[in-house]
Amino acid sequence: MKTVLIPTKLDRVARERLEAHGHYAVIQEEKADLLKLAAQHPDAHALIVRSEKVTAEILDALPSLKAVVRAGSGYNTIDTRHARKRGVDVMTTPGANSNAVAEEVIALILADARHLVAADASCRAGEWEKTKFMGRELTGKTVGIVGLGAIGRLLARRLSGFEVKLLGFDPVVSEERARQIGVELVDLPALFERSDYVTLHIPENSETKGLVNAALLGKMKKGATLINCARAGVINENDLRQAKAEKGLRFLNDVYPKDEPGPKSVADIADIMAPHLGASTVEANRNAARQAAEELIEFDEKGITSYVVNRDIPEGLDRAYGDLAFTLAKLGRLVVGREAKLKQVETSFYGQLKPFAKWLLVPITAALSDEFDRSSDAKAARQYLKDSGVDYRDRQTDENKGYGNSITVDLMGGVEADALRYTSIRGTVTEGLLMISRINDFHKLYFEPRGHCLFFIYKDRPGILGRIGAALAQAGINIDDVRNPHDTKQDKSIAILKVNCAVPGEVVRSIAESIEAFSSFHIEF
Repeated sequence: MKTVLIPTKLDRVARERLEAHGHYAVIQEEKADLLKLAAQHPDAHALIVRSEKVTAEILDALPSLKAVVRAGSGYNTIDTRHARKRGVDVMTTPGANSNAVAEEVIALILADARHLVAADASCRAGEWEKTKFMGRELTGKTVGIVGLGAIGRLLARRLSGFEVKLLGFDPVVSEERARQIGVELVDLPALFERSDYVTLHIPENSETKGLVNAALLGKMKKGATLINCARAGVINENDLRQAKAEKGLRFLNDVYPKDEPGPKSVADIADIMAPHLGASTVEANRNAARQAAEELIEFDEKGITSYVVNRDIPEGLDRAYGDLAFTLAKLGRLVVGREAKLKQVETSFYGQLKPFAKWLLVPITAALSDEFDRSSDAKAARQYLKDSGVDYRDRQTDENKGYGNSITVDLMGGVEADALRYTSIRGTVTEGLLMISRINDFHKLYFEPRGHCLFFIYKDRPGILGRIGAALAQAGINIDDVRNPHDTKQDKSIAILKVNCAVPGEVVRSIAESIEAFSSFHIEF
């Protein structure tokens, strides 16, 4: 019998499912001291947790531990690196709480529109202030959804009954797919400008941190409402504070930098605050519990590691090639353009990488969309691309070309129907280092994607590289390395500059305008 510890208030379906299987002894204690529980059961085979912290100390106290299953999607409370060192796989249950979050957004909107929180307190105090609590109706309004992943799409479906106008922003989702769920795709500035309600459903990472800033908030209608049930860091809090004062915006919030008691920095600007209740429903808890148990059984019986988040390579494949696939797709996405709607993805895997084509599609898809969970499998990746209206094809390769173990990722997208953009990027791994060898017809790049980098594609002519260098020097930015090959067929050049720090957006834009660049961006690898 394999001992499974569940030190949390998790739906009993997890315990029932494991015990019914016959090979597990489950010990479940709500609000248990996990370290003490570990000391009492050092032979534990697996842990199933919710928001409990699984530290290195706890992992070391369980020498027989093989798996930690987080009944939810986030895993920042688990020391995944130490778990990897100990040979412990960490799994999540992505998608289990999507509907719960979608419904919470609607609950927040309606509660705020009808002043239900304040009206309840007033009425309990014996007051009768009907005029004071005059509300607004949701029907007929425009709702902008930032991020059309599982939660965003469910929210669109749930809102359709209110007869609202739905706007959406998601660079991966095609216009056709968006139309199928009743959403008009627009760029971010237009979404913020046209919406009565803006609801955020994007992860927090280097590209989305502080995304909702003064520029976007300044476009919102007076009295419009911003809802954040995603991650705290995607909003620039100070910019929101100023915009709220100037425009009378409403702010409904359920997320914070840390899930813990104590004062919250947004208390002065949030009209409704909830303690991260997005996944806190009986149904979501049951879904996550059931999925956690089933994942553990499949992990033990069939060796299925689709939901493992800290072992991102299959047996026989160098970890670096998964990182290479992710990097090529991430870079290609920026070359095509952040605003371009992806229409097609094609891949070529050379040498000994061909047998791993299905697996390598997962990091590629994760790079193209923050909404796709990298812990998912190849089937989920294909389905995600299909649901997003993106065609995928893995090409047959000609080994006579002598590319060795390399990967080519081709992307096609467009800002408008008649303005398609195409990019093709090839890379390999040399002496353990990722290496970009080609971008479009810029060959022999031999560029290592690491640190802060700037990319400019422009019409080939003398003096441009010097102008770029001068502008960076004026901004106090040092250049560590440069690649500057030419495409003689199209009379274009590409400048790839490794720099010593992040480059402000206004500096990139100023340089791009000065040299009339076709494409320009900063990226941190």
